[in-house]
Amino acid sequence: MPRTIRCQLDENVTIAIADGLRRRGIDVKTTQELGLMGATDEEHLVVANSQHRVIFTQDDDFLRLHDAKFNHAGIVYCQQQRRSIGEIIKGLILIWEWLEPEEMENHVEFL
Repeated sequence: MPRTIRCQLDENVTIAIADGLRRRGIDVKTTQELGLMGATDEEHLVVANSQHRVIFTQDDDFLRLHDAKFNHAGIVYCQQQRRSIGEIIKGLILIWEWLEPEEMENHVEFL
């Protein structure tokens, strides 16, 4: 299956996750790289959607936006301090390996 999901990391996600994904060939952008430091969650989703990127977050406000039917390219959510950095990277790699961008549209995956 083609690996076409592209990722965007929310503001509070450690850069180690971006580094781990990049070492495996996954296209990922951080909040800092996108110039979104201090941006609202809605702005993060708008940028991610415009670039067809699935956003990884540990902020449950994104779940509220999803429930409010805010359009997005996909959200991957993990509760803070629930998983190690390695477990998060493995979970994101699985999503990248098995799902297509259209399967993630307006969909939430939980790690």
